[in-house]
Amino acid sequence: MEVTILSIPMIVCPFIIILISYVFIVHAILRISSVSGRKKAFSTCSSHLTVAIQTMNLSTIKEILLLGFQTLHDFRILFCHIFLISYCLTISVNILIIVLVSSSRSLHSPMYFFLMHLSISDLILTTDIVPLMLEVIINNGAKMTLAGCITQFYFFGVSEASECLLLTVMSYDRYLAICNPLRYVSVMSPALCIRLVLMSWVISFSILFADVMTISSLNFCGPNVINHFFCDFFPLLGLSCSDFEGAALQGTLMAIPVVILLFIIIVVSYSCIVSSILKIPSLLGRQKAFSTCSSHLIVVSIYYGTMIGIYTQPPRSQSFSANKALSLVYTVVTPLFNPVIYSLRNKDIKVAFIKLFGIK
Repeated sequence: MEVTILSIPMIVCPFIIILISYVFIVHAILRISSVSGRKKAFSTCSSHLTVAIQTMNLSTIKEILLLGFQTLHDFRILFCHIFLISYCLTISVNILIIVLVSSSRSLHSPMYFFLMHLSISDLILTTDIVPLMLEVIINNGAKMTLAGCITQFYFFGVSEASECLLLTVMSYDRYLAICNPLRYVSVMSPALCIRLVLMSWVISFSILFADVMTISSLNFCGPNVINHFFCDFFPLLGLSCSDFEGAALQGTLMAIPVVILLFIIIVVSYSCIVSSILKIPSLLGRQKAFSTCSSHLIVVSIYYGTMIGIYTQPPRSQSFSANKALSLVYTVVTPLFNPVIYSLRNKDIKVAFIKLFGIK
């Protein structure tokens, strides 16, 4: 609906202006007395008229075909079962993290508060991508409406942007806890935690809303095939018959501060953390200090590694196979591994789990 509303003034209004212009042009040409004069006058605008007619004859595509994984062949059912199991596990463990943090007083700390919102972000991502991906695998492709495709990209982008921001906030939390432990409680107050999380979500929704508005303003007239298992930014732009270089540049420029700048902040934070840990005299003290941030460091390395690998290269130079493989990492693997990595060696979460379910 939104795409249709935005496309009306961009297609109908220019067509009316062109039509009125050519009514005056034809009227003026017919007033020329000589035949050669009329031919000469008409020849100056015949090329433009041909192009205008062809352009206005373009029809907006209604459906988009996602090709997905065309090379799976006989392994489609096997991969479908693998992804279905991982999807169920992802939903279960992330909901478990949210329930544990919400219900256990021992987990009412900044680190677990941020972890809970990271799980919410992962839930948005996996429910947005994986169900359709399963349909793509089973049917060797799947169709969806253009509006549905843009909506899927929006929520995918929101979850990705919020995860980038939340991981950065969590690195700042670890920096304060290790480098400034005496100021940690006073600085990382509940009010600040809420503001940081709220800011992360607001920025994510705002940035992606701007991208969606840009995409919706383009004309989509075919082809309607995306060689991917979900609707991403650059594959969507590839379907546009408008000049999308400006939209691609805008998307890249908006991705740079979200991905690169935040990654630099994390690197600087961990440089300070490593420097502080190395100053601890005892080996046991260094191991204990590093264990508090090792899980976060692993998640950051996996997540940002794949993100930078995909979105820092120009869209025309991207390999479809490599792009899809990397996309699987942060749409399927990362949402499952995030809660597992954070809770695997975490005594607080294990104790909260035992208390919640009454396990002796």
